[in-house]
Amino acid sequence: MNPLWISKTGLEAQQNRLAVVSNNLANVNTTGFKRDRAMFEDLIYQNIRQPGGATSQDTRLPSGFMLGTGVRTVATQKNHTQGNILQTNNKLDVAIQGRGFLQILRPSGEIGYTRSGALQINASGQVVTASGYQLQPQITIPGNASAVTIGNDGTVSATIQGNPAPQQLGTIQLADFVNPSGLQPVGENLFVETAASGAPQVANPGTGSMGSLNQGALESSNVNIVEELVNMIEAQRAYEMNSKAIAAVDQMLQYTNNQL
Repeated sequence: MNPLWISKTGLEAQQNRLAVVSNNLANVNTTGFKRDRAMFEDLIYQNIRQPGGATSQDTRLPSGFMLGTGVRTVATQKNHTQGNILQTNNKLDVAIQGRGFLQILRPSGEIGYTRSGALQINASGQVVTASGYQLQPQITIPGNASAVTIGNDGTVSATIQGNPAPQQLGTIQLADFVNPSGLQPVGENLFVETAASGAPQVANPGTGSMGSLNQGALESSNVNIVEELVNMIEAQRAYEMNSKAIAAVDQMLQYTNNQL
């Protein structure tokens, strides 16, 4: 009975969709998180009668007879729209207003990319993420710095005790991609480059299409709770309808067996 297998693919698709929605809701307070969207496509069709097939010497079928075989989850797509900017007044917090990603050196030596600007200082004075991964290009803040300033253009300067003139420590650069949705999320608020994303284009904040930096602020998740709850209800109802289709086929088979 084909309807059994068709409904089974529908159950799997809605289960995957609910997993995506659950992950979005779980990360509603994750700094710089970008929501996912599940994408589906129909499966190959059984072609019983070909559209346009000849029914006589002078006539053709205006439509065909094709039976679908179900659905499958083909992709999950990241939505890289801007999240809200939340003021924290922490001198090392930076929010990206516009396009771009901070560059982070992972333990493997590979560069990761993030929208989470919750930066900290390690024991050596290096600017790192919450996981201890170094910001790239590397910036070191002296231990006797009394104030740190991060400009909209990424310039990092510090006021050293005994010296009223601020000292420039370096520049935070951003990386952008032709297709940010092609980046691969690897956890820890990080993405890595793939063949789909294209090569990174590195530049100073505020130049070209790059966004600017806001010190003392963080970008919140772009998850819309109301939208995700609606998606969850839709997935639940679609799952229920597919399960009812399976129950209907089961009743048909039961009726057939009782007649034998």
